[in-house]
Amino acid sequence: MLAGLGGAMIGLLLTLFGGGGSVLATPWLIYVVGVADTHAAIGTSAAAVAVNAVTGLAAQARAGRVKWPCAITFGIAGLAGSLIGAHFAKQVDGKALLTWFAFAMIAIAVSMLVPRKNEGDPSVRLTPPMVLKLAPIGFLAGLAAGFFGIGGGFLIAPGLMASTGMTLANASASSLVSVSLFGGATSLSYAASGQLVWSLFGALVVGGAGGTLLALPLAKMLESRVAIARTVFALMVIGVAIIILLN
Repeated sequence: MLAGLGGAMIGLLLTLFGGGGSVLATPWLIYVVGVADTHAAIGTSAAAVAVNAVTGLAAQARAGRVKWPCAITFGIAGLAGSLIGAHFAKQVDGKALLTWFAFAMIAIAVSMLVPRKNEGDPSVRLTPPMVLKLAPIGFLAGLAAGFFGIGGGFLIAPGLMASTGMTLANASASSLVSVSLFGGATSLSYAASGQLVWSLFGALVVGGAGGTLLALPLAKMLESRVAIARTVFALMVIGVAIIILLN
């Protein structure tokens, strides 16, 4: 039940803010649900993030916002990085990994506080020079996502914009391809090591679906105050990270 409640909260935050919410899944599983193994919490949350990303990707694809050639190139490059990152994370002591995770949370929160413009080329097309930019940035984003067990959307969207010049709307939609791939690869790596709690994964996914439905009417209400709400949420993430570092 607690995992389902956490999934609802994460689904709500992801729908309202388009990223960052998934970083709360691991702390929720450890400190609220009571998962003692940090690695199991990371693997389980990564699996739930991947499913939520696939759901969001389907909606964005129907709306025609996904730049598939760019998104697939970025995602394939990052897939190798995510597998390498997950492999190294499993070798790190759980307490140390949680400390690094807290620093990643702070980085994500800070990135949410930085204003982003939606300027860019909405008709961007993949070119050979772009591939040379997309591949290394995608690999590094995947490496971070795999190591920390997060979706990595806070890295992927800016990386896509910097590499291709696409708009923020297209980058946010296209980033879900990589989030799905990175989360899926990371969770499979942990599952192969027996570090994925399937019952809690199911609860997170079901709760996430409920949270997404709940967020739809709230999104309209927050349209004029989304910047304030996003700032409050980012500060909350920093607060949780500080609590982790102090424990």
